[in-house]
Amino acid sequence: MFVTNEELLLQNLQSKTHKEQAFRQLIALYKERLYWHIRNIVKSHDDADDVLQNTFIKIFKGIDKFKGDSKLYSWMYRIATNESITLINKNAKRLQITNEEVQQLAINNLKSDTYFEGDAIQLQLQKAIATLPEKQQLVFNMKYFQDLKYKEMSEILETSEGALKASYHIAVKKIESYLTKD
Repeated sequence: MFVTNEELLLQNLQSKTHKEQAFRQLIALYKERLYWHIRNIVKSHDDADDVLQNTFIKIFKGIDKFKGDSKLYSWMYRIATNESITLINKNAKRLQITNEEVQQLAINNLKSDTYFEGDAIQLQLQKAIATLPEKQQLVFNMKYFQDLKYKEMSEILETSEGALKASYHIAVKKIESYLTKD
């Protein structure tokens, strides 16, 4: 039987003797991709670092319960997405403002974020994305910035490919409208 690298990694992650070494390998493989996925949602570098750390803690604690119903990275992206949304909700509650206002604050802080390498156009794009409903933001970020396939997004977000295509199309139209309104 042919075993894929992901299957072998998963076997090692779920084995008591190889778990720590396999987990280091998992971090090396996925840290950057997960960081940028999270960063696109929470906007701030510091918040993205915190969420990434929480994501890997959840992965480490929950890997034994992973059944393989989806790809390993889809499962990890789902955890990262949920952790990102949890942080936004927590910040909104703490500041007693809406999630949308939390997103706007994060975007306003991007200008002073030393880790933000974008220009004025990138900042406008981030502002446009922030006007979208949460699901459309996720779909747009995954497709536009990470070039994920609809099949992969479907596993991560547990939504049909057709619904994701429609969400992306609507998101693009709204962003175009926002960017050309002046």
